[in-house]
Amino acid sequence: MTNLSVSNSKEYLLERLLEMLAIPSPTGFTDEISRYLCQKLKDLNIRYSLTRRGIIIASVSPNNESSLESRAVAAHLDTIGAAVSEIKENGRVGIRPIGTWSSRFAEGGRVTIFTKDNAYRGQVLPLLASGHAFNEKIDELPVGWDTIEVRVNEFSNTREDLNELGIRPGDFVVFDSDPEVEENGFITARHLDNKAGVASLMTALSMINERKKDLKKEFQAIFTVSEEVGTGAGSTLSKNVTELIGIDIGPVAPNQNAKETGVTLCAKDTSGPFNHQLLELLKKICKSNAISYQVDVFKYYYSDANSAACAGHDVRDALITFGTDATHGYERTNMDSLLSIVNLIEKYAFSD
Repeated sequence: MTNLSVSNSKEYLLERLLEMLAIPSPTGFTDEISRYLCQKLKDLNIRYSLTRRGIIIASVSPNNESSLESRAVAAHLDTIGAAVSEIKENGRVGIRPIGTWSSRFAEGGRVTIFTKDNAYRGQVLPLLASGHAFNEKIDELPVGWDTIEVRVNEFSNTREDLNELGIRPGDFVVFDSDPEVEENGFITARHLDNKAGVASLMTALSMINERKKDLKKEFQAIFTVSEEVGTGAGSTLSKNVTELIGIDIGPVAPNQNAKETGVTLCAKDTSGPFNHQLLELLKKICKSNAISYQVDVFKYYYSDANSAACAGHDVRDALITFGTDATHGYERTNMDSLLSIVNLIEKYAFSD
């Protein structure tokens, strides 16, 4: 592994991001991406543990031992997705969401249905999918999971056809990420939430590991697998962790202060305010190191940081985000925001 610096951290981050976007990982279907990340930690010679549920806890310290006090940063590997809910008479598949998101963002999505023995390609369509057949009635169709279905790319015109293929209720339905990277730094894809956050944390972790002799406290990177359904880091923290920072998306939208550049610090989300002292420390680090930042309040939002607090862990908590347009849809952020997070996490790890 080549030592990372400002000049090549961008390449490392983008490589990790694109590789992870190619790995399906809706909540409950995260074994493959957990194995991928474990291998990358081995490549960096970073010690880690793996919980029964697949959560990864990587740790770096000057003497390779746990300390009395540790700092932790968490990012989630799981994404939104769907599951087969109905084998329909017309040979198509009804689905229900994994995680909280609108069917409006599912329409038109290219998907893979993972059965016990096979994987089938398909596309999510509205029940009335032909303009030549239904004309204006298409515009009258409500938005909802009951008004969409998956057209499987197999000869399936009846329920029996789907049964023969082995498609069953509960099978995972994974949406293609479709990433695009522009020269101006913009990155668009499904599932930037939170694979862009994981890629940023991995980049920062590799840089921290190279200077671990300068650490004053153990640094933990925690990769969770159930944030999209609300549990996240609720059961993963050791007693020596005194501070937990979550990395996640920051919604860029009207009446929000999040931006696709710099770091967006969250002062409060749906669960309540984050720790004021830790927020002020992160602001101070940004100011001292010329890291662009803004502060925002998120209205409809939960994260790994608050899942730990809600589970009763006695930690100071904070949330840092990369500004993202069209969250839980075709998301867009900018490399400037991701590299700003890398810079902030590295400086935080070595701060007093």
